[in-house]
Amino acid sequence: MKNGQLDWLAGGNRRDLAIERIFTVARELVIANGLDAISVDEIAERAGCSRATLYRYVGGKPAIRDGVVARAAAGIVAQVQSETAAVDGPDRVVGAIMASVAAVRADPVASTLLGRARSNRVDRYFSTSTYLEQTAAALTGLTDDRFAAQWIVRIVLSLLVWPGESTAAERSMVERYVAPGFVRP
Repeated sequence: MKNGQLDWLAGGNRRDLAIERIFTVARELVIANGLDAISVDEIAERAGCSRATLYRYVGGKPAIRDGVVARAAAGIVAQVQSETAAVDGPDRVVGAIMASVAAVRADPVASTLLGRARSNRVDRYFSTSTYLEQTAAALTGLTDDRFAAQWIVRIVLSLLVWPGESTAAERSMVERYVAPGFVRP
């Protein structure tokens, strides 16, 4: 206790607690206001720390944005991996696409990025992200084909931005038009 106030990082590893608290606040602000609208000052204020503390533990605004997106993506990846682990080939591609679409729609951060808060910066990030490409490759088993992984990212994004009339209709389109492209001769 200092000056009558409780230590905001009491009860564990100070670094881990600070990082978790800062990213929790940043996530809430991204969901409420979008990725581009987050402010280092507002995050520090709501987390109960100074700007210096925020910069020391997580870095500036780009690092905060990347951290919020990476944390959301990690949850999505884990969900898709668990749903596609038992299949391979075209079935795995279809499963990974459909599970990714469902997981992104269900995740508050990811759905915010693709919804009302979408911006040119977010679109550029999606179209140039090697992280998304690598994730798509790993989830679909297409680790030997960079362009296939890029294509999968674009298919997922198109279904998210322009959804089909139903999940069943989306799956039918993916099975009919995408899966045949991944049948090995």
